[in-house]
Amino acid sequence: MYILAPSLLAADFTRLGEQIKETEKAGAQYLHIDVMDGVFVPSISFGMPLIESIRPISRQFFDVHLMIVHPEKYIEEFVRCGADGITFHLEAAENADALIKKIHDCGARAGISIKPATPLEEVFPYLDQIEMVLLMSVEPGFGGQAFIPESYERIRQMRSYIDSHGLRVKIEVDGGVGKKNIREVINAGADVFVAGSGVFRKNSISDNITRFQEAFREKQNGKDR
Repeated sequence: MYILAPSLLAADFTRLGEQIKETEKAGAQYLHIDVMDGVFVPSISFGMPLIESIRPISRQFFDVHLMIVHPEKYIEEFVRCGADGITFHLEAAENADALIKKIHDCGARAGISIKPATPLEEVFPYLDQIEMVLLMSVEPGFGGQAFIPESYERIRQMRSYIDSHGLRVKIEVDGGVGKKNIREVINAGADVFVAGSGVFRKNSISDNITRFQEAFREKQNGKDR
């Protein structure tokens, strides 16, 4: 099953609650919540207060992506606020094994993200411990960037490694994923698709989500194009 994860970075914050409900009604299973600290990445985004405030209005899976230094300090608090899954950056982790265990001990799913320049091999030792690996297809820190074309091959290589080793970890892709390239990203081997502008901009949210779902159904029905 393919999963769409609308990124709240692209939402209209004057209508946030309304837009979240619209994504859920349209069938988006996840909400992708980027937490940026201005240190690990240049930008600063939202944090625990926002997650806690929107948790009561959504039954969606809260996919929290920590783009922060010292993520181990905040795991319990993010889970308490409503995170269902926590993805940390391998580049920011001093002890990835301990961090994965901490996330699981708190009752959340664990994910690891890597930047576009980080070799895939660096995350291979952890794939049997986590539920999701997030491949950044842009440099983390800013929304609205163009998809890096080399990411297709990285997704294919990760898919090949996971399948050949009989692993159950999902591949999530974040950055520049939209209606124009969704089929290529699917065919490369991704499972979870983070989309910001592709969901919240131009057409209505429900129409945008329908376009993604059409691409998912085509693949599932063997009608790739």
